[in-house]
Amino acid sequence: MRDRRRYPSLPLVGAGAVVHKRRRVLLLKRRFPPNAGLWAIPGGLVELGETAKAAAAREVKEETGLEVRIERLIDVGTDLHYDRDGRVEYHFVLVDYLARVVGGTLRMNEESSDGGWFTEGESLALEMNEGTRNVVSDYFGRSARARLSARR
Repeated sequence: MRDRRRYPSLPLVGAGAVVHKRRRVLLLKRRFPPNAGLWAIPGGLVELGETAKAAAAREVKEETGLEVRIERLIDVGTDLHYDRDGRVEYHFVLVDYLARVVGGTLRMNEESSDGGWFTEGESLALEMNEGTRNVVSDYFGRSARARLSARR
């Protein structure tokens, strides 16, 4: 069976979540292409008949065992990979949300080789693609601004 993600005829829609807890974010080290070996937020493809928001919550549960409440949209971006011949090998439109844990126990599934909770400094020192780095940086930037505003 052909991997429908590889060499798609159209961009595929994915949904993920920056899951946060006590100024830390949950990151997973991807086991499979296209981002094998890189750290990422939990996420995956939106299924037919499913909203992006529901897909993000489902993917977090499948990949980590955690139940989350989606709080808000963070970003819509693109993850685009070309092969050696310049053909589009992977093309995803990614809808990323902010989410808070409401239940479950952290456990990784077979899609990840590692995972855990990371502070801003720890997370930004990890190897990740530009899109992941941007949404994680955005979370920590907004989180810091919100803490400053609350003090005023």
